[in-house]
Amino acid sequence: MTMIPQTPDSGRLEQEQFLKILSREDALARFETALFPRAIPREARKLADALGAALAEDITAPVDVPPFDRSNVDGFAVRSADLAAAGEGTPVRLAVNGETIHCGIAPTLQVVAGTATPIATGGPLPRGADAVVMVEHTQPAGPDAIDVRRAASPGQFVSYAGSDIARGEALLRAGTIIGSREIGMLAACGIAEVIVARKPRVAVISTGDELVQPGQPLAPAAIYDTNGAIVAAAIDENGGEAIFLGAIPDDEAKLEAAMRRALSDADMLVLSGGTSKGAGDLSHRIIGRLGQPGIIAHGVALKPGKPLCLAVCDGKPVVILPGFPTSAMFTFHDMIVPVLRRMAGLPVRSDARVNATVPVRISSELGRTEFVMVSLVEGRDGLIAYPSGKGSGAITSFAQADGFLRIDAMADQMPAGTHAEVTLFTPHVRVPDLVIVGSHCTGLDLVTAQLAHAGLSVRSIAVGSLGGLAAAKRGECDLAPIHLFDDKSETYNTPYLVDGIELVPGWRRMQGIVFRKGDMRFEGLGAKEAVAAALADPACIMVNRNQGAGTRILIDRLLGGARPEGYWNQPRSHNAVAAAVAQHRADWGMTIAPVADAVGLGFIPFAEEHYDFAFVTARKQRPAVQAFLDALLSEEARTALERAGFRPAWPLVD
Repeated sequence: MTMIPQTPDSGRLEQEQFLKILSREDALARFETALFPRAIPREARKLADALGAALAEDITAPVDVPPFDRSNVDGFAVRSADLAAAGEGTPVRLAVNGETIHCGIAPTLQVVAGTATPIATGGPLPRGADAVVMVEHTQPAGPDAIDVRRAASPGQFVSYAGSDIARGEALLRAGTIIGSREIGMLAACGIAEVIVARKPRVAVISTGDELVQPGQPLAPAAIYDTNGAIVAAAIDENGGEAIFLGAIPDDEAKLEAAMRRALSDADMLVLSGGTSKGAGDLSHRIIGRLGQPGIIAHGVALKPGKPLCLAVCDGKPVVILPGFPTSAMFTFHDMIVPVLRRMAGLPVRSDARVNATVPVRISSELGRTEFVMVSLVEGRDGLIAYPSGKGSGAITSFAQADGFLRIDAMADQMPAGTHAEVTLFTPHVRVPDLVIVGSHCTGLDLVTAQLAHAGLSVRSIAVGSLGGLAAAKRGECDLAPIHLFDDKSETYNTPYLVDGIELVPGWRRMQGIVFRKGDMRFEGLGAKEAVAAALADPACIMVNRNQGAGTRILIDRLLGGARPEGYWNQPRSHNAVAAAVAQHRADWGMTIAPVADAVGLGFIPFAEEHYDFAFVTARKQRPAVQAFLDALLSEEARTALERAGFRPAWPLVD
């Protein structure tokens, strides 16, 4: 989605957009009213091709299942009256008839009084018989007779015709998703072909000059088209047949032509991008020329997802999703999936919900219902819901979340400690085996890889060192990675421990000043001299780190109270600092040596930082925690960490 600054001449364009912000419920109701009722297209499918399809009509059983009375065991077909007096001390002798009834063999001899016919499991019951005795309850009495030492009741070990499925009974209802069990039922009734709802064909178009398809070189200021792939996959997951038409640049004529082609061939059109207030956002303007009634809703009081545009063009739904991935996927699943499933003849989606405690305050925007993606972990008193702080542009916010919670439009926050209802993205809660909350490091991934390969699930939530310690004190995690320097003792991490928390050494990583190679303001200087040179140059812009990060403490020590240009630019990761410098948005910052090396930046060492682990003592004996400790101390982890530029802190502890 291209965003172009507004000019005085763009006032009319602003007036055309977001004329009325609708509530989520009102927008969805208007959209469905404009689309339904409508006939669901049907098609016939062979049973072998029907898996996953939705039945378009009720199916009644054309035959009885089983179609005849049959034996449930291997034994003898008998007349129960013949065995009324049978017992352990009073066996009854029966003559064996001269045929054996196997599956698929129609019996020819009648079971008359005093006789029995050998029969296999599934064999049709012969005329005259009304029960079956198990072969284990008989004894041979010569070549043509048996002794039976147990009485038999009428119907014993017999399945009667129609006892499973009766001819004419409702077998499956319209809307049923055909799975392996349903295919078994249909096959048992001899049904070889079913009428199912034809999957709606959904055209998918991404819009924006900045988009590059995965696999192609990424130009400066360009991004990979995430939405095209994920929206197409989500359509297929929810009963549609996605037709991805690629990314169209911000050219009104080209985009309109693509949209017209899509609507001529497909049942539905989904675009991403082109819904906000930028002059390059063309999609919503084109819709008015594609058919009636046109735009139904443009702007929904929803966060994320306010720019959502819903339209109907000559009976076909047209949806323009926001450009940011999390906004696009949340609005798709929340607003579009119900419509898509209805068009596909599928039943209404049933979402599982759980209650959880929110450990931190979540700010919100008055006037908009906000949906916050959360990750669930097990706490002392139940589930804990950690909000994702990555924003609507982060694809991992949706991919790694377990579900979402809702903040009412009239609330400006959700206080810490709130007990909230979480709507799950999956039918069940996926509580991880190991929960890590604190400062993230790429070295951590090298250690936890061993656990993942062993089948253990690990959840790592990056909230910074102080946030991790707080979570550990509340019993919300197994361990917290920290790197906190204490000015008074001039040591790392240990001064921050409290009862119930113990420290396990991790590794050492060199922190230092990062800059673009060739920048003579920094070349050849030490860290303190480099910062002094930067402070002396008003044009030199820094990039900082977020409050609570161990790196921020080091930076503030170097600055000594100075607040140079860029100080309030506070990204949350080492990678973001390096990217800001490499892309000339800043001239210097502080990060770790492996990150600087990875992007080819100059690096001035300052201090070796201690990246250690604060373990919750009460949880240290858990199998997953012990597995982490084993992995941490393994030779495999040591080799991987050293290769990545870290210095393991064991067996020697500085």
